[in-house]
Amino acid sequence: MKNKIIQNAAFSLIGLSMVVTLLFLAGIIYFIASRGLPAISWEFITEIPRDAMTCGGIAPAIVGTIYLTLGAVLFAFPIGVACAVYLQEYSPKSHFVNIIRIGVNNLAGVPSVVFGLFGLAVFVKFFGFGVSILSGSLTLGILILPGIISASQEALMAVPISFREASLAMGATQWQTIYKITLPAALPGILTGIIISIGRAAGETAPILFTAATFYKREYPNSIMSEVMALPYHIYALMTEGLQPEKQTAIAYACALILIILVGIISSSAIIIRNKYRSGYVR
Repeated sequence: MKNKIIQNAAFSLIGLSMVVTLLFLAGIIYFIASRGLPAISWEFITEIPRDAMTCGGIAPAIVGTIYLTLGAVLFAFPIGVACAVYLQEYSPKSHFVNIIRIGVNNLAGVPSVVFGLFGLAVFVKFFGFGVSILSGSLTLGILILPGIISASQEALMAVPISFREASLAMGATQWQTIYKITLPAALPGILTGIIISIGRAAGETAPILFTAATFYKREYPNSIMSEVMALPYHIYALMTEGLQPEKQTAIAYACALILIILVGIISSSAIIIRNKYRSGYVR
């Protein structure tokens, strides 16, 4: 009887925590939507900004955000998965490897402005990429890399050891086992890490402030070496610069709502792909 009471209390606490979290999420979305939705129109989404960003649209900022986010994921995904495979499947069990793992976990908690300064020093200055999509994507890629490594490693750890043993017993090499058995089984968990990373990469301001973003640009980027407008920095600029705060504040909230929708669309696409692989593997 006592155990059942404790169990019910624990489940009630978990349910209450979920409800509180959803209420906070709904409150944030309502707060932003109620202030930004009146400013959103088809022209706002498809046109370029005019009159010091108080008229027109935010199309270049939307395109720039997509370029930076996809560039970061394309850079970080293969490197992160490769690092996770090495740490989990190949690395010897030693204190040095444990230190590497601790370092990866600690990097996930480093403030984003530190990554921005790193990108400025290395990609913008040292390699000479300048303020560009390439510099911003590489910086954001390094920012989300620790999270992808950790998520991928956890997903690989969750694959039962019996899967590996059965494959090796059939005569497969270790690499064949990893490529054809372990990675497909771990892919849904790996994609979960990617989904989380997409949200962080799309919403960061400090890294692109130093490496990719520009305050005002009427044209679309034409190469990876172009500087771009991006929604997070555009919101920051609207709220801190300019001489028409009433107009700019409404546009800033509209940009925030568009950013949430954009992240939701990209994340939903990744979730669909994850569920497809998960259902395919279950069959």
